[in-house]
Amino acid sequence: MSAPQMLRADLAALSDWIPEGARVLDLGCGDGALLAHLTATRGVRGYGLEIDPANVSACIAQGVNVIQADLNEGLADFEDQAFDVVLMNQALQALARPDAALAEMLRVGKKAIVTFPNFGHWRVRASLALGGAMPVTPSLPEKWFNTPNIHLCTVADFEALAAERGWRISRKALLDHDHRSGLAIRLMPNAFAEMAIYELQKG
Repeated sequence: MSAPQMLRADLAALSDWIPEGARVLDLGCGDGALLAHLTATRGVRGYGLEIDPANVSACIAQGVNVIQADLNEGLADFEDQAFDVVLMNQALQALARPDAALAEMLRVGKKAIVTFPNFGHWRVRASLALGGAMPVTPSLPEKWFNTPNIHLCTVADFEALAAERGWRISRKALLDHDHRSGLAIRLMPNAFAEMAIYELQKG
């Protein structure tokens, strides 16, 4: 496997959540940078799922085990509890049924780790309330007509879904665009967090 490249800030934040030697499934793994890093630095074993052919080729070039697949079609090829960690970075909001995807993650993995942009951030609210237009922010940079996002949610929405389905939130981090926390986020997370990281387990 080639030497891992410098990780983007969001991937670096995620990598700290993965235990040494874990069996990992990375859904929507992109070019495989995170899995390559985790394999080299934490001795993880696992696979990536990715739909884009260019990204699949990039994964192969890095020596990452990758399967070309559409996440909307589920994880039927994987057995129950086959992985220690199933993760999904910034893809949940682009799926047809995010709730079904989370349930599948918790079926095939002991833990599910997801990240998503928080649609409850004050800039989003201000854009809708004052400008009357869909927001364009650092965490949501595309316009309404070319965004891959189809099911945006807030931190409050996500936690309500977890409670409704009986999924336990074992860990979370609510961050700004620079992947830092702060007093405002701690006091009013749904208004000031731009990015959310959640670790879920079955209740």
